[in-house]
Amino acid sequence: MIVGIILLVWSADRFVDGAASIARNWHVPPMVIGLTIVSLGTSLPEMLVATIAALDGSRNLGIGNVLGSNIANIGLVLGITAMIVPLTIKSITLRREMPVLLLITFLAFALMADGTLSFIDGLVLLASLVLMLVWMVRTALHDKHDPLLQEMTEAVPESMAMKKAALWFVVGLLLLIVSSRMVVWGAVEIAHFLGVSDLVIGLTIVAIGTSLPELVASVASAVKNEADLAIGNVIGSNMFNLLAVLMMPALIEPGAFSSQALLRDFPIMLLFTLALVALTIGRKSHSIGRFKGGLLVSSFAGYLYLLYLQA
Repeated sequence: MIVGIILLVWSADRFVDGAASIARNWHVPPMVIGLTIVSLGTSLPEMLVATIAALDGSRNLGIGNVLGSNIANIGLVLGITAMIVPLTIKSITLRREMPVLLLITFLAFALMADGTLSFIDGLVLLASLVLMLVWMVRTALHDKHDPLLQEMTEAVPESMAMKKAALWFVVGLLLLIVSSRMVVWGAVEIAHFLGVSDLVIGLTIVAIGTSLPELVASVASAVKNEADLAIGNVIGSNMFNLLAVLMMPALIEPGAFSSQALLRDFPIMLLFTLALVALTIGRKSHSIGRFKGGLLVSSFAGYLYLLYLQA
């Protein structure tokens, strides 16, 4: 599973590089590439794991990966990043995305409230994903000089020859499939060996592993003094997780899921999301310092301890 996670993170980067270069060669604006391909790329590991898990009949593993990754993105990724470099928000776009993240979170809760994820729920999530992408691109075109959008444009991979781009695109996709299969197989075996549920493994080991791209990207952005991009990576990833990743088990293997996901893990994910909003909206400084980062990391550690006690 560890080898699978390493391959998963590496192949996701190669896939995004190839896809972004193909889009550049087709003269797609770098800003649009950053908002779509690059943003979606950070959720590719979760998406592939959820897909393979659903195909294998491990619906709870995929759902646990979604909820666990969102909690890890705020508690672990943003917390560690803020402890290394205090984050100050300047982006108007970022403040607009916060309410959208809350709206998507409540939409996901409404769809999961009956204890099942149906095929119709999957279609609703897919339609919402398309609407969100359209909204993000249209908003970006009106705010071209926003610091976040400029940082995202600069983060788009450099263009490469079409043949090389196509090669990385195909190789990245194939390795994504193989590595996600390794992660799911390893995770299920570990769950059986430890005598815990697939949900718990999805919430912990798999969620932390698939959140590594966000951690690397956010820390790198913060060190380069690109705080908006560091926070934007987390917000964007959480929105894509709740739409693009959660729709996979709904479309591939609809049905009931573990009640613990709804009663314990979703409320905790909501609390972390509300904490993120409280730290960044309606404050004069709009900053997350080392103390607040430490609180986020401590809260994440407390959540893991709660899982340990209950498992």
